[in-house]
Amino acid sequence: MLEDIIEVNHQENYLLHLKFEDGKEGIVDISQLIKFTGIFAKLQDINYFKTVKLNPEWGAIYWENGADLDPDVLYSIITN
Repeated sequence: MLEDIIEVNHQENYLLHLKFEDGKEGIVDISQLIKFTGIFAKLQDINYFKTVKLNPEWGAIYWENGADLDPDVLYSIITN
């Protein structure tokens, strides 16, 4: 079953606190997940990284430049 992200908050550096619809939540270090190349290159700028948004329709997080992250991957990291 796919769990949607319902809340995202920037912590520090490349850490994001995520909350999922089933109540599970935790912190993910995005710098450990992605290489800052291609569409993700812009995220290396921490001020841009902080502009992360939630798309409630997809239950996913994204940035205005089109970069997004798969909620399933993020969920598996949080729940191990």
